[in-house]
Amino acid sequence: MAKRKAPKLRRFDPANYLKSEKDIALYLNACLQEGGDDPAFIAAALGDIARSKGISDLAEKTGMTRAGLYKALAKDGNPSFGAVLKIVHAMGLEIRIAPQR
Repeated sequence: MAKRKAPKLRRFDPANYLKSEKDIALYLNACLQEGGDDPAFIAAALGDIARSKGISDLAEKTGMTRAGLYKALAKDGNPSFGAVLKIVHAMGLEIRIAPQR
């Protein structure tokens, strides 16, 4: 029996699927529900969105450097709340507060 080659798999990157503001909002809300207490998880989700939008464009809109943006949105990043607000607003999103369910 001849050996078959294993298929090449590519790593899933959510940034490739975040095409519209609605996609982005749904993704970020799902991430907030899933990992809301984990700032690294949320920073990584914001990083996914930033890559989908273009890091250079987002850096320009936030007034942050590309390096600063990458650092803030890295898995081990710990962005300030002010940085998160700048990033979210530059993405065309807003943060809302609602009672817990």
